[in-house]
Amino acid sequence: MTESEFNQLADAALARIETAIDHCGGDVECNRSGNVLEVEFDNGQKIIINRHDVNQEIWVAAKSGGFHFAWQEGAWHSRRDNGELFGRLTGLFAEQGVVLRLG
Repeated sequence: MTESEFNQLADAALARIETAIDHCGGDVECNRSGNVLEVEFDNGQKIIINRHDVNQEIWVAAKSGGFHFAWQEGAWHSRRDNGELFGRLTGLFAEQGVVLRLG
C-alpha cells in the first residue's frame, strides 16, 4: 500500500472513531492532535489511538494493553489476534460503561 493510501484509510478511521465518540452520549472527553486521539473517561482512564506511519498501522493503548492494527482484506485487523479495530474499541469503551457505535 502506498503512503497516500494508508494516510487516507487511517485518517478516515480516526474521523469515524472521533465522530462516534462525539455522539456516544457518555461522559467522555476526546481530544485530537494531528494523528492522535486521546480519549479520557470520567474515572480518569484513557485510551490513546494513533496513526503509526512507519508501520502503516493504527495503534491503540488502553489499560488492558496495546494493540496494533493493519489494513487487511478491507478492514483494520490486529496483528496479535486478528481482532477488528472497531470491535476492539467497542469492547474497550464498554469496559468503561460507555456504548460506542461504530456501525
